[in-house]
Amino acid sequence: MTVLRGLDVRMRLARLFCVTDARLARGDLPDVAEGLSRAGVDLLQLRDDKASDAEKLTALEQLRAAAQPNGLVSVYADYHLAQEFGADVLHLPKGRPTAAKARGYVSEWAQLGRSCYSADEIDAALADDGIAFLTVGPMVGRIPWRGAQPGLDLVRHAATVAPPARPGSKPWFAIGGITLDNLDQVLDAGARRVAVGRAIVDADDPAAAAGRFSDRLRAAWGDEFESFTLGALSSGGFRSVAGAAPVAGAAPAPGEGLSMPAAPSDAGADDDSGEADDLSPARSAGADDPEACDLDGH
Repeated sequence: MTVLRGLDVRMRLARLFCVTDARLARGDLPDVAEGLSRAGVDLLQLRDDKASDAEKLTALEQLRAAAQPNGLVSVYADYHLAQEFGADVLHLPKGRPTAAKARGYVSEWAQLGRSCYSADEIDAALADDGIAFLTVGPMVGRIPWRGAQPGLDLVRHAATVAPPARPGSKPWFAIGGITLDNLDQVLDAGARRVAVGRAIVDADDPAAAAGRFSDRLRAAWGDEFESFTLGALSSGGFRSVAGAAPVAGAAPAPGEGLSMPAAPSDAGADDDSGEADDLSPARSAGADDPEACDLDGH
């Protein structure tokens, strides 16, 4: 049996994912991030369209320092930034680019995520060997949406095809307007991992808010988390749906195979697939991104 190590295990065991901007006006990102990590945030993600590339890189380094030794730091959408930062986690927008294309900019063992806004997108991400985790949502939001908000029905679907407590399931996080007031509804629908933005980072005491989310998630897992942890440490791969065959995806032993691949010399220059700009900085957490509601209105 293959034992998963390092990034794979940390991603599987993550429960609380926090989305933050660079907090440039306040200048307090290092202290806030350290407090969030101590309070139980397992994955910190930067989304800040107003920051320059240099400011984003500095903010990511600050998040990494706060997250050490066990937390994860995610770049959203910008593959050039992910490459420069040496990202352990790169969260991809819906649909494209392929995981294989994104992989060219990060370590072979970096964790690639996918934003999913429909049941079909969840199923596709679960079946994609290159995708390690999903976000599912948005739950609620003020920004326009094409038809009804995916909401709790999407969580119920994810919980059916990838039960959170089954060690072989890919981890997925409910996202989009989640607060302490509506968290129980999200948990009742089957989520056991959540991604939260404003309800934590805009609180008077972000660490205290994160601690309350962490406590509620811990209670929702109950005694299952201990057995899940043991299973995650010894599982041989992901399973996309109950009873399906494992998907290969074991990580190397520490220190093995962690070199950063060279990016294509002119990525997408002659690419007629329409994917070349799918991770450009201009797309990062844009105004039409359904998940942006976590920082832009909730």
